[in-house]
Amino acid sequence: MDAAQFRTDFPEFADAAIYPDATVNLWLGVAQVTLSADRWGALLDLGTELFIAHHLAVGAGNTKAAAAGGIPGSAGGVVSSKSVDKVSVSYDTAAGTLEGGDFWNRTTYGIEFLRYARMMGAGGIQL
Repeated sequence: MDAAQFRTDFPEFADAAIYPDATVNLWLGVAQVTLSADRWGALLDLGTELFIAHHLAVGAGNTKAAAAGGIPGSAGGVVSSKSVDKVSVSYDTAAGTLEGGDFWNRTTYGIEFLRYARMMGAGGIQL
C-alpha cells in the first residue's frame, strides 16, 4: 500500500496539490502503527485507505475553514437543522452515523472505517 495505490482506489483524492503525498504518507504511517494486521487480515489495505481518506477529508474541512477566516480544527457536531430567512431544513443525523462514533462520524469514510473496525474487533479471539 502506498500513496499511488490509495489515489487509484480513492480517485476523489487524486489531486496531489490539494492532498499532498506528504500528508497521505503521514496518515499511512499512522495507520501502519495503529491498525493490527492480525485483526484486519485481508481487509487491512481497505481499513488503511478508509483511515487515510477520513483524515484527509477532515483536514480539507480544516483548510476550508481557515481560508474563510475560521479556526481550523474547531470541533463541531453534525448539523441537524439550518434556517435561512423563511426556509429551513433538518436531517435525521442518527441515520447516517454510528452510535459512539464521535470523531469518525464526521465523514462517510470514517463511518465506514469504524463499521469495519468494530467487526475486526469482534469474535473469534480466545485468551
